[in-house]
Amino acid sequence: MMTSERREEGSTRTGVVVHAVTAKDAAAVAAMRITVEPHRGELQGTGARQPYDALMEHVSPAEGVTYEAGTVGGVPGWWCRPARARSGQAILHLHGGWFNWGSARAYRHLVGQIAARAGAAAFVPDYRLAPEHPFPAALVDSQAAYEGLIADGTRRVAIVGDSAGGGLGLVLLSLATHDGRAPVGAALLSPVTDLTLTGESWEAQAETDMLFTRAQATALVQAYLGSSAATDPKASPLLGDLRGLPPLRVHVGGDEMLLDDSTRYVARAVAAGVDARLDVWRGMQHVFQGGIGTLSAAAESLDAIGAFLRERLGGHS
Repeated sequence: MMTSERREEGSTRTGVVVHAVTAKDAAAVAAMRITVEPHRGELQGTGARQPYDALMEHVSPAEGVTYEAGTVGGVPGWWCRPARARSGQAILHLHGGWFNWGSARAYRHLVGQIAARAGAAAFVPDYRLAPEHPFPAALVDSQAAYEGLIADGTRRVAIVGDSAGGGLGLVLLSLATHDGRAPVGAALLSPVTDLTLTGESWEAQAETDMLFTRAQATALVQAYLGSSAATDPKASPLLGDLRGLPPLRVHVGGDEMLLDDSTRYVARAVAAGVDARLDVWRGMQHVFQGGIGTLSAAAESLDAIGAFLRERLGGHS
């Protein structure tokens, strides 16, 4: 469905809002497809780290955000600090890259966009990457950074993550909640929630996803898991205990193969009594929020995520 103005479509599924695509965004995505789709699935192994970071460096920076390297809980990373950030509050953003790629520095502009809208500083840890450091190294580092924020006097922490980092964020959300140290909430962009790769969208969206292939994802997941099982809830948060989680919001593109990772997770969360909402953006790709400045959907999604985080962190407009 295509309209000149974006609008929300009704849904019979509890906790789900579907957004129609505007004609302008549809045209922009079609132009991207011509350039990007011929290279679908080409990013492989550790050799893809430099080109992946180069892609993330192209995200438009937010105004009034400063960046600096830092260490939290013994984990190095980058701080993204908006002007007039509120004290005692912080966002922990776990970056994407299929557990094999990505760096805090390369992600600073995307995270800065979120931090600016939330009015809170955000820390992006450089968690250890596979295959040199397989599961659960990335999770161990994510936990250390979260605990480090609390130890440093941060009173209210929100978890944010995209793609693989979204999956890590959901695992961390569950572990921290059940340890009695729950964050105030979580916002996830196209999270990887099921490393068994059994979602129907791996087939249903195989032609519309312009970025990844199932074979590519399988190899990257195996590099991350090593000898561990994909069914371990600490690897696949979809299979974990979702009871008692704090409020969470998930945003996903309607044309990506990871669509079902989001829809199934939120359905399970709602069934467990969690305040969970899924926003499906029709015509959009994986972590489309990186298209800020080009896609109106990216701005609207980031605005909604920022408003949610600001509310959960206790800020005032």
